[in-house]
Amino acid sequence: MIVDCAVYRDGRRTEGPGDFSAALAEARAAGGFVWIGLYEPDERELDRIAEQFGLHPLAVEDALKAHQRPKLEVYDDSLFLVLKPVVYEPESDTVSTGEVLTFLGDGFVVTVRHGAGLPLGPVRQRLEREPELLGQGGATTVLYAIADAAVDHYLDVATELSADLEELEAEVFSVDAGRSRHVSSRIYNFKRQVLEFRRATGPLALPLSRLAGVNGVAPPFVEESARPFFRDVLDHLMRVNESVEGLDRLVSDVLAAHLAQMSVRQNDDMRKISAWAAMAAIPTMVAGIYGMNFRHMPELGWVWSYPVLVGVLVVLEVGVYRLFKRRGWL
Repeated sequence: MIVDCAVYRDGRRTEGPGDFSAALAEARAAGGFVWIGLYEPDERELDRIAEQFGLHPLAVEDALKAHQRPKLEVYDDSLFLVLKPVVYEPESDTVSTGEVLTFLGDGFVVTVRHGAGLPLGPVRQRLEREPELLGQGGATTVLYAIADAAVDHYLDVATELSADLEELEAEVFSVDAGRSRHVSSRIYNFKRQVLEFRRATGPLALPLSRLAGVNGVAPPFVEESARPFFRDVLDHLMRVNESVEGLDRLVSDVLAAHLAQMSVRQNDDMRKISAWAAMAAIPTMVAGIYGMNFRHMPELGWVWSYPVLVGVLVVLEVGVYRLFKRRGWL
């Protein structure tokens, strides 16, 4: 579905003609660019745009299937950048990713969006409110603004994940943590969400480094004046990646601490069971001796044998109980 199509001259929007080829010719003649936004297009729509803008068939296939990792491809007539915006749902503690695929060429930008993440309407509106910036960088500014919006949202998601991890830590180290059967599953699920987040942010460092010209060579169709902006986005992404690495290590430590706590609690339970079993063994042994039905047991004829025996049992039980209590077994 085509969401929006406009021609930009000197950073200001003008409605483009219905024919994409005419819009591209008009934009190039005026020194501007045409920006076409699509949302989950079908094969027919994407093929029509690819034919008129000369998009590479491999990139078109990637944009149609939308199961790509973040990357930057350089073709003869265009650049192809893949971003994976992230959506975090605190209610269900799940991280889901979409895709924004951007074609950048001579006088045109084509954006293809899949999923609910990173709506490009606000990005377009923000750029249209800054015509000087849009006119200075041209189509490259659109590419920068999309990458900047995606990485800024990464920072928000990293902050939300950090807050949720603090709550999970508090639950793990609480007094009632051992009684909860869902703590381990929550930790494991949280680790999976961090891993999903990491798949979106980690591979993006290399494409942004290339766009920023870190190695001294920027890809074609990227204005030299835009390099500092891409370096700023790259710096934010490095902060995100550091946060993700920290989250991954911390959730692993939390899981290890939880397993250690479970092991300690199991040992405590086993010691308590062993202590009570030892206390129960004393009267059981005495009762077993007197239950052997021997005919000649001298103490059976003694009047005080039963009270004395009961007293001995009480003394032994109290002594064993105090011994286990002093050693922390009870």
